[in-house]
Amino acid sequence: MNNQGHTKQQSTIWQDKATRLAYAELANVFYAREIPSLSADPDLDRLQRRLSSLPYYVERAATHIVLGEVPLELDSHNGCWLAKQRKCPQWHSDEAKTFYTANASVGLVVPVMVIDGGVTCVYLDTLDQTRDGLWHCNQFGWFDCSGNAVDEGEQADLPAKRYLLKPSKALMTAACCGHRWQYHKILPPRTLGLREMLLASSVNWANVRKKQQRK
Repeated sequence: MNNQGHTKQQSTIWQDKATRLAYAELANVFYAREIPSLSADPDLDRLQRRLSSLPYYVERAATHIVLGEVPLELDSHNGCWLAKQRKCPQWHSDEAKTFYTANASVGLVVPVMVIDGGVTCVYLDTLDQTRDGLWHCNQFGWFDCSGNAVDEGEQADLPAKRYLLKPSKALMTAACCGHRWQYHKILPPRTLGLREMLLASSVNWANVRKKQQRK
């Protein structure tokens, strides 16, 4: 489809009342969710920068979510994805090593399992660099090719137990929906921030082990 056709298609989509309502609900809930956390920032200069950029990220996230192709149920009123929660995932080092040695690439959205205080969560992150057989995730730092976190001084504030998992639709779904477990018992889901909500629309759902091809 050429740019003119794509623009016309988007314009037609925005004429739909349900689409406009979902966008408005998402924007409202994202502002309500982000402003309290921003207000706790003690650095005034950083707070001002983050506040000035907030409208851009709210608009971008709401637009990508509404116009995206995420195969999950969207609760626009609460700003979250919905799907049935399954059993607690496990880290398999051999499976991760096979994938990250041969098939991973910078820019890929990946699932990271975090175990903190007996609570297991799966988060979305992106691979942003690689060196010496290691992979770096934008939020959760360095991992070896087996998916085990590598201690680095800059990662002192990150959870101690972090595992890079081989991407699968089940894991991506768990991350998008904020699924949590405590000793394999299902807990209420966590709330995703703007970054992860936007990452969900960047997943190549047709093949989660490859990067999404931008149109």
